[in-house]
Amino acid sequence: MIPILRVKDVLLSSIQGDLTDREVLEYQSQMLKMLEKTEVIGVLIDITGMDIVDSFMARVINETANMARIMGTEVVLCGMQPMVALTLVEMGRELIGVQTALNLSKGLDKILSSTKGTRVSLHS
Repeated sequence: MIPILRVKDVLLSSIQGDLTDREVLEYQSQMLKMLEKTEVIGVLIDITGMDIVDSFMARVINETANMARIMGTEVVLCGMQPMVALTLVEMGRELIGVQTALNLSKGLDKILSSTKGTRVSLHS
């Protein structure tokens, strides 16, 4: 199980290492349940610890981000390794509609700037 932490009005999860298809689907379900319960303004998904992403994982991350947006939450994927980005492009698996950031700090900045004036800021 991948931990999902709430930091004020943002959910933060860090995916470390490879996941089975079942684990990816469990993560998606867990994230959507947390969104429903917490009513946060943003989700940061940190994939710094992932060396590879297969097409199924890319599709589920993309779907999860789109579902979260439909539920009114901004999503930023951060920490993508160069080889992961290269693999996604070579597979033709773009993350359509998913915001990305170089690292956690820049991802948080993106969420805060895109939700400016919405509920509580992390800087308060």
